[in-house]
Order: sequence, then structure tokens, then C-alpha cells
Amino acid sequence: MNKNYVPRIFTIKDPSGNRHQVNLNYNGSLSIDEDILEASGIRVNERIHVYNIHTGQRFETYAIKAPRGSKEIGLNGAAARLGAVGDLIIIVAYCYLDETEIAGHQARIVILGPGNQVQEILDTQ
Repeated sequence: MNKNYVPRIFTIKDPSGNRHQVNLNYNGSLSIDEDILEASGIRVNERIHVYNIHTGQRFETYAIKAPRGSKEIGLNGAAARLGAVGDLIIIVAYCYLDETEIAGHQARIVILGPGNQVQEILDTQ
């Protein structure tokens, strides 16, 4: 089976920049509120790409669960040096699909509003 690398989830674009944290004293990863993880379909420990709109930095890490309802999106460990509180970020996860799966695949976009509230969820082809 030939698997193609295509976007699975174009997940979190946060226009508010609210409630982000940076924590150098952690081994790594991006912490994401459990409610936001569920809305996006991103799984704990899933490899993700983070695009910082303010700095232009792009990096890979993995998702970890932040407390449900905290609205936290936090850069941890070495990733904390790649952004600051208030930076706008885009988080993207990808998956491998074979030719028969591509046509029916829907990417999910989760748009966050002020305070990292889920504002809109779009499933697109």
C-alpha cells in the first residue's frame, strides 16, 4: 500500500494570543487544553508542527494534555525559547493515507477566539 503524507488536521489558529505560557523547566512538548485536543482530534504524544506567526519560527514537537478547561497552550522545554506569551501560533498534525483514503479525507480546522475559547470547527476536504 502506497501511503502519502497529507495534512490530517490543520488544527489551532489562535487569533487572540491569550493564556499562552512558556516553561523552560520541562523536557519538551506543547501543552494543549484537553478540551481543545478533543475538538481538534490531536492525540496526546502525537507529533505536531508549530508555526509561530510573530517570529516565523517553525518546529516539531509532540502534544501533551493541559488541564481541561484551563485554555492553556504552552511552549515547554526547548520549544519555550521559540515563542513568547501572546505570540500567535498555528498547530498542524499530519497523517499518512493511501490513495483510497485521500478522496474521503477531511481536514479539521479549529479556530480559537479570545481566551482560547473554541470559536469554530470546520471539517474540509
